[in-house]
Amino acid sequence: MAAGLSVYGVDAAPSFVQAFRRNFPNTPIACEAVQDSKFFDRTFDGVLAWGLMFLLSPEDQRRLIRRIADILVPGGRLLFTSPADIGFGNDGMTGRETRSLGAEEYRRRLSAVGLTVASQYEDEDGGRNHYFDVFKESK
Repeated sequence: MAAGLSVYGVDAAPSFVQAFRRNFPNTPIACEAVQDSKFFDRTFDGVLAWGLMFLLSPEDQRRLIRRIADILVPGGRLLFTSPADIGFGNDGMTGRETRSLGAEEYRRRLSAVGLTVASQYEDEDGGRNHYFDVFKESK
């Protein structure tokens, strides 16, 4: 990890947690569902939710957005991936059902808890990821 950067991980899959511990033995990680996580009882300057949000139920996504707002410091950043269009499908990596709230709904939900979408973009290499780069309003 870069000097001065503290990283924490949360993943519900024991195999992912085991691989993370193998690769980053001195980095804290909790093996728990993000919906139940206490997020190490701390706040963060940044949160990365890659390939996660759209795998949760719509209600769990809404709750997670509120929880992330609570754990981000003012001026903190969130980067998450989810399709920009509303819809359901199957995730190519996990085969699990995906549920995108759609860019407009994400913006509404984020705004309601003091988070603002700074930008959205797609993979440059033609991949299928849609990114939401979000910041928490400074007080």
